[in-house]
Amino acid sequence: MSAVRVFVPRDSAALAVGADAVAEAIAATAAAQGLSVQVVRNGSRGMLWLEPLVEVQTPLGRVAYGPVAPEDVPSLFAAGFLQGGEHPRLVGFTERLPWLKSQERLTFARVGITDPLSLAGYEAYGGLAGWRRALDLPPQAIVQQVLDSGLRGRGGAAFPAGIKWKTVLGASAAQKYVVCNADEGDSGTFSDRMLMEGDPFLLIEGMAIAGLATGATRGYVYIRSEYPQAVATMREAVALARAAGWLGERFDIEIRKAAGAYVCGEETAMLESIEGRRGVVRAKPPLPALQGLFGRPTVINNVITFASVPVILERGPAFYRDYGMGRSRGTLPIQLAGNVKRGGLVEKAFGVTLRELMFDYGGGTASGRPLKAVQVGGPLGAYVPESRWDTPLNYEAYAAAGATVGHGGIVMHDDTADLAQLARYAMEFCALESCGKCTPCRIGSTRGVEVVDRLLAADAQARPQQVQLLRDLCDTMLHGSLCAMGGMTPYPVLSALDHYPEDFGLAAPGRRAA
Repeated sequence: MSAVRVFVPRDSAALAVGADAVAEAIAATAAAQGLSVQVVRNGSRGMLWLEPLVEVQTPLGRVAYGPVAPEDVPSLFAAGFLQGGEHPRLVGFTERLPWLKSQERLTFARVGITDPLSLAGYEAYGGLAGWRRALDLPPQAIVQQVLDSGLRGRGGAAFPAGIKWKTVLGASAAQKYVVCNADEGDSGTFSDRMLMEGDPFLLIEGMAIAGLATGATRGYVYIRSEYPQAVATMREAVALARAAGWLGERFDIEIRKAAGAYVCGEETAMLESIEGRRGVVRAKPPLPALQGLFGRPTVINNVITFASVPVILERGPAFYRDYGMGRSRGTLPIQLAGNVKRGGLVEKAFGVTLRELMFDYGGGTASGRPLKAVQVGGPLGAYVPESRWDTPLNYEAYAAAGATVGHGGIVMHDDTADLAQLARYAMEFCALESCGKCTPCRIGSTRGVEVVDRLLAADAQARPQQVQLLRDLCDTMLHGSLCAMGGMTPYPVLSALDHYPEDFGLAAPGRRAA
């Protein structure tokens, strides 16, 4: 009789709430009872409120239980959970859960299903199909497929990936590079980490395809230093791919641990860090696509961008382009965090609304209090008021509203949140994390904290002057900063000021001050 397969995630979110202890308890209990059980450490399904989520392979499909603690394990065995038996922790058949079933999982199709470090498992679920298809195409055709898919960078800037690749392909150089920016430092974001920990070969495949498309033979993955599990998983995956002959001859990858600075998420500061220097933003031009890492032509994309490429090559650009809307094509792994009842990762095609994400998927606030504001796109993203929660999520609509989709991070706040203090924090965060190269960012953020403090301390008569000063300062930072660090800090400040004026002691538009 074959062993029953029991899946326990090895994702950092699951490890943080005791997944290792649960896996050990299941293995020990099975051994003590003489039961044949194979414990498989998979990635997370993204339902983080249910972690550790334990799944059991049954003839009818995988059955999920969660959240499971080590002390639950004896009663799970007593209830016959190896056969999908009833138990208070029973969630149901995993694939039938509405939270998962209603998603469009392209990039995260394998995450949670397989052992992340099993090459056989990766191939069994479609892995390397895109790579093999790319091997049969000339570089120009690969680039054209990426262009035709409409894929845009998922790191925040949303620049068309195919244009970057085409530029590097057309550049003449003896050495070219592919660099993956995995310095995922935005608040409320974790899709890069989940992908690297849950399906690392997908990232490797996407980068290898980029190498074929552009003539690059060396790749670097620059991983946030606070992600030790992702660093370890990626290093092991690269070694396994190299041992299998997939990496090494045509294209090879090196894993670099990041320097711990938020500004190194900016692509040129990241290049400086990889080269062994302090992470300081470079002036553009020259563009990294022409003079990037070590002065050579370099493709720079983030984890989700590279991980989106294999399915485009495997299924064709039209398949990917059919998801989404307007110029926002494909899917986006959206991360629900903050004051949320059901936090986790939801992969949806562009066009879903914040209201659907926060209530249908997130279940509202964890506190049970009314939702007041939501910040989209990381610590430099705008606060989106309720009047815009039904706007379809896409790059153009958000840009028109003075907001940004960014890396797909959504941080929710209930009605106890003070938007004035959150605006102050945005300036303070910029002052702490600025590389210091340009004056608008370095000095503007410091002055911004002071102006917000003066505004909050001022009487009603003096507030309009401080508001105007704050707006002028934001305008200078927005248009004068060298990179998005200073250039986007005004987004949360101005959106808080515009949509939540009462938190600053100001009258709301159309309402007279008392």
